[in-house]
Amino acid sequence: MTITEHDAFERGTRTFNAHDIDGFREVLADDVIFQAPGGMRGEGKAACAGFFGGWFTAFPDAHVEVHNVHFIDGIAVEQGVFTGTHEGVLHTPAGDIPPTGRSVAVDYIQVLRFRDGKHVSFNLVFDRLQMLEQLELLPAPAPARG
Repeated sequence: MTITEHDAFERGTRTFNAHDIDGFREVLADDVIFQAPGGMRGEGKAACAGFFGGWFTAFPDAHVEVHNVHFIDGIAVEQGVFTGTHEGVLHTPAGDIPPTGRSVAVDYIQVLRFRDGKHVSFNLVFDRLQMLEQLELLPAPAPARG
């Protein structure tokens, strides 16, 4: 049976939301790479699974809601919202952030590439400032003056 990009995408999303890192690892190519804000980058199944699994540690109720996804020529462009409650240590390039107990709802865009029904790359973009404001680690912006 041939696994399509759509099937691999759906399984990746389903296993992420189920916090099933072993199931998530099964849809990754051996040479998968990821990039994320702050210069985060990794290569290989272990690094990729570790990065995405780290969100489960920091946000035990981590969940993504996909709003739109477009497929073309082995590429998916995904737009959605990540939600979770910060109850564990969040590892970042700037250092570890201890739990705040705060909830976040952060918009993201991710470009995924596929080969033979497997994820070969993830390029994740999200607003780190928005997330830090929601965690109350930075002041929220002042209301716009009219």
